[in-house]
Amino acid sequence: MSPQSDAEVSRSIAREAGQLLLALREDFFRDRPIESIDRTVSDLLRDQADRASHLLIMERLSAARPADAILSEEGKDNDLRLSANRVWIVDPLDGTWEYGQNRRDFAVHIALWNATDQQLSAGTVDLPAQGITRSVLDTEEIADLWTDSTIRVVASRSRPPKTLKETVARLGEILIEANVPHDKIEIVDVGSVGAKVNEVLCGRADIYLHDTGFFEWDVAAPYNVAEHYGLIASHMSGEPISFNHMPPYVTDLVISRAEWYPYILQALRETR
Repeated sequence: MSPQSDAEVSRSIAREAGQLLLALREDFFRDRPIESIDRTVSDLLRDQADRASHLLIMERLSAARPADAILSEEGKDNDLRLSANRVWIVDPLDGTWEYGQNRRDFAVHIALWNATDQQLSAGTVDLPAQGITRSVLDTEEIADLWTDSTIRVVASRSRPPKTLKETVARLGEILIEANVPHDKIEIVDVGSVGAKVNEVLCGRADIYLHDTGFFEWDVAAPYNVAEHYGLIASHMSGEPISFNHMPPYVTDLVISRAEWYPYILQALRETR
């Protein structure tokens, strides 16, 4: 049997972690009526699941790629990874709030940063509650858009971009000025970054915007998968995003279907 590629390792581990998260949540809610779950109790589930997923991923990655560095949301960070040629960037549970609410829009993120060529690879976004795994191994294309002419912009429900309404309004004006046919523009809120990107890949949204900052583990795998599928991903300035920094922080992000990218970039430049 030939050894697994980096992408196969990533996909296999992300799926295993996703199934673990589902099992933990099912056990947690089995003896607790949903209506009896308060914030404190849900936080207990979130903490336990985050930790368990992290430990599983660390064990599996360390066994499969022992020479590589790992940056995980739940791990203890240090600057040794800055000199590593290969750094796995991991979010064991992205969308922890949604997970604790028994929602479906949470994910496991795993991607590999290659310092030599300054590129991400091996990206996987596993959405276990939706039965979907998005990976750079996928060969299908972006789903067709819904048949209506509404443009849908997906954003965080808890931390939407500060100028989201202004940007969306300006986007509509730009499209009218350019004689680009469309009906209206809607804002859709979804949980995990990976789940937001999946909305675009499924054809349920067109653009994803975020400008209130997040960490590299939130972004790396969705960014890698989005580009693999032919979406355009960048900072809101249009500059590409690089990874493995100290601190591992990403200021902003736009991911868009190619046909809308020039227009949303112009709207962002004029409203931010």
